[in-house]
Amino acid sequence: MELIHRNLAIGIHDALQETFFEKNKYADKVIERLLKANKKWGSQDRAVVSEIFYNIIRWKKRLEYYMGEGVKPNNIYKLIIAYLLWSKTNYKKFEEFDGIKIADILTKLKKGTVPTKAIEYSIPDWLAETLEKELGPKWEREMQALNEQAPTVLRANSLRTTTKELISDLSDENVVSYPIKNYPDAVQLEEKKNVFLTTAFKEGLFEVQDASSQKIGYFLDVKEGQRVVDACAGAGGKTLHLAALMQNKGQIIALDIFEWKLAELKRRAKRAGAHNIETRLIADNKVIKRLHDKADRLLIDAPCSGLGVLKRNPDSKWKIDQAFIDRIKIEQQQILQDYSKMVKVGGKMVYATCSILPSENNLQVEEFIKNNPNFKMIKDEKVMPSTGYDGFYMALIERIS
Repeated sequence: MELIHRNLAIGIHDALQETFFEKNKYADKVIERLLKANKKWGSQDRAVVSEIFYNIIRWKKRLEYYMGEGVKPNNIYKLIIAYLLWSKTNYKKFEEFDGIKIADILTKLKKGTVPTKAIEYSIPDWLAETLEKELGPKWEREMQALNEQAPTVLRANSLRTTTKELISDLSDENVVSYPIKNYPDAVQLEEKKNVFLTTAFKEGLFEVQDASSQKIGYFLDVKEGQRVVDACAGAGGKTLHLAALMQNKGQIIALDIFEWKLAELKRRAKRAGAHNIETRLIADNKVIKRLHDKADRLLIDAPCSGLGVLKRNPDSKWKIDQAFIDRIKIEQQQILQDYSKMVKVGGKMVYATCSILPSENNLQVEEFIKNNPNFKMIKDEKVMPSTGYDGFYMALIERIS
């Protein structure tokens, strides 16, 4: 990895400035736009830009320590230099780097130590405290895992193909992949590739979906012919998996509060050949009320802190705070109370989050069961980032009366 083209350095600078200092700008969308705008960059250039951009976001707090100051709109090139020196990346001295004193950075790097755990793992101080309080001593192992780059995992669309066939089809397009043990539909890429350009993607043979996320569809224990409600469907990654598990038989009602997400879901469902999905916008409470006592299965993929997916969304740790987590916990309990009414007696629901905090996970379920004795928990599962994939929580709950 080396940074020897000035236009790449400028691109990284502008993307970081947008992500850190413009409202509602998320890293994945920022980098997508940057790469689209620079069609002349080769695959090597794109890889360099993406890796440096994401690593700087991931390690911002640690790099600020090496810089001796916080990141501001006018010192982003200094931030880039701190990263290049720390990661021992070969670079050219572009004019944008003129006047940056690197001696102080090098002095700190030579020490080889940093003063706090929050700086070591590059997270806000409040988050280090929250993780330690909720996870105990093992929080460091999980944070270490969350600072690694996420692997690219695909879910073979069983309506159209098998994992074996998908691996073979991708291989024909020079994408090397392999199956993952104990994940029936998962295929992992040997190295990062833009799989959206493949014929296999255009033909709806797969979706990009992390291995941990794929567990949830199985956990819900859906059967062909059932009525299934996906209450927080978003753009439909898990909805499409449910359609495949049900072999397109039965009915899936995909709900969300955002119309644009449901539009994206429809587009994806068409490509995947998933015909048993109906989308409904939650414009008011009536949408939920009409479904009271109607669902055989209900999936609540609840809004959460997203701390289990920091590998792929490292910028979110700089965008949230403790007040946000406290608010989201109230929202989670409200959603559980309101949406659980859609489950019929004898039906089951899954409460899932991509968080690793017990206060968003099992403690929420315990609270819900305590207040709703007509439900019982059958089982739950925590998937921690140290296992190699995203952090997730899922609880299977049955309505007994």
